[in-house]
Amino acid sequence: MSDPRRTLPAVNAVLATPEVAGLVGEHPRGAVVDAVRAALARRRTAAEGPEGLAAEVAARLRPALRRVINATGVVVHTNLGRAPLAAAARRALLDAAGACTLEWDPETGARASRHDLVQDHLRALTGAEAACVANTNAGAVLLALVALGGGGEVVVSRGQLVEIGGGFRVPDVLAASGCRLVEVGTTNRTRLADYADAVGPRTRALLVVHPSNFRVVGFTESVPLGDLARLARARGLVLVEDAGSGALGGDPAFGDEPRIAESVAAGADVVCFSADKLLGGPQAGCVVGTADAVSRVRGHPLMRALRPDKLTLAALEATLALHRDPAAARDAVPVLRMLTTPPEVLDARARRLAGLIGAEVVASEGRTGGGALPATPIPSRAVAAGPAALADALRRGDPPVAAVVRDGRTLLDVLTVADDEVDDLAACVRSAR
Repeated sequence: MSDPRRTLPAVNAVLATPEVAGLVGEHPRGAVVDAVRAALARRRTAAEGPEGLAAEVAARLRPALRRVINATGVVVHTNLGRAPLAAAARRALLDAAGACTLEWDPETGARASRHDLVQDHLRALTGAEAACVANTNAGAVLLALVALGGGGEVVVSRGQLVEIGGGFRVPDVLAASGCRLVEVGTTNRTRLADYADAVGPRTRALLVVHPSNFRVVGFTESVPLGDLARLARARGLVLVEDAGSGALGGDPAFGDEPRIAESVAAGADVVCFSADKLLGGPQAGCVVGTADAVSRVRGHPLMRALRPDKLTLAALEATLALHRDPAAARDAVPVLRMLTTPPEVLDARARRLAGLIGAEVVASEGRTGGGALPATPIPSRAVAAGPAALADALRRGDPPVAAVVRDGRTLLDVLTVADDEVDDLAACVRSAR
């Protein structure tokens, strides 16, 4: 048999075909040429012919960062971009995309601070005296330790030396801050006396870290934040809390996640938390606390490297504004809406999808994700769309669909599928089949 590679056309011949010529009108010519060359090179290596060449070129020209339909049942899915933004936050992104009032006061014409854009919202929502924002929560914790730890000793419980996704470890952050880690207590039990005994002349701070993605249960003991705050004040130290997931309100859906306002009221000098988890906003790290402590964090030179950009602040401001009305936020912020969706709504959504693709509705369990509420499954519904191999085809579609493979079947968990995505998801399934 003849080698199929002999039938592969030259680059110029491919560019002249109507399908690829149309792509030149949609994309930079250089990018199209590179995509054609890459597709031809792959086919020569794989000993393939020209069939489907134009489709492969088109696929190579798709943006690397694009929309995905999340049918995994994981609400805050790190691999899929964490929290889906509210409509108001998406509009704010567009408004800030051009020239905007990032660091300019239109009333006076003077230079302003980007941190003031969200400070009023954060103060109102948490009861803190002051606030600022870093690019991530890890960045916020690092800034707090550098600015407030001063290269001295930081005391932390052994049970809170956590590692979260991506290899992020609390001891590594402490080391990067220039502070010396002082471990106290044991994995499961730490007492106030353990902290007090560890305080020495070089101690600068007490650190509390919420164990985001795991829980220690059974024979355990930990120290209330208020007791640590009193110890910190008595010894002239600062108390820093990494609260993790950013639960602003008292919604029962938040389970045992620390409430930021409660941490502030308990006396923490600084509380750091994520904006892209239970808060439901863009990736950012919020810092709230006393005016003195936040001023030191905000004014540290490292803030220049870790500050958020205009798009992050625009989306965060819009998201925080929604939280000022908790009832409205539950409907408008997708994370909150998913976590509180009634079972009957999930059932109706699943039955609608199942009817569109001719499939069966089954019980499922969703997850909060993002390290929040790791031990709390969320009752959900899924549609058994087909065999396990269907998940691969769905993943390679346009848009890609992230599904669940369980017991040899591809399941589409509707907890994380918006009502206006059901028709698109059904079309993706039909195409993948």
